[in-house]
Amino acid sequence: MKPLRHWLFSTCRFFYAIKTKQLQWHTKHHAQQARLKHAQRLAHQEIIETLTLRGAQLEHDLAVLKTTHKAQLLMLKTQCKQDIKDYQAYLAALDKLKVAIQASYQHLPEAVAFTIHHHAKQLLNALWIAETVEEKLRCELRLIHFMNAVHEDASVSFDDADALTSLPQKTLALLQQPLL
Repeated sequence: MKPLRHWLFSTCRFFYAIKTKQLQWHTKHHAQQARLKHAQRLAHQEIIETLTLRGAQLEHDLAVLKTTHKAQLLMLKTQCKQDIKDYQAYLAALDKLKVAIQASYQHLPEAVAFTIHHHAKQLLNALWIAETVEEKLRCELRLIHFMNAVHEDASVSFDDADALTSLPQKTLALLQQPLL
């Protein structure tokens, strides 16, 4: 029984020695562990604050983008409405030119007046579907040149005594040019 007791005391002393060393180690390093835990909590808090600020910044940026896009959309809608009004005004002007040609050249077949009108509409449509500024300007100049020729031909026929047999020469010459 003595060896058993001796073994039991040795084992208990061994465990107490281990616990004592652990306690000494914890006591010795307690301040360092406390600093590390404190630094970890501060880093965690800093990350939370950074993420909160970043989230707020992203929400602000998103709100600015939404407002900007809303304003751009409104401007684009307004511009499209104005473009439609302009297009309708152009069409009305082309109709007036067709009527002026029909009045000036009453002897012309109606199909010729419609052909002139149709060509002017093709020029207008080419202007409207042009994608680059240079292309739009080129199409606009062709349309203006064509409408000017139609107007000049209509004006000449009023002053010309041979209006009953004459033709809108400038307009017909422009009709023979390719559209592109």
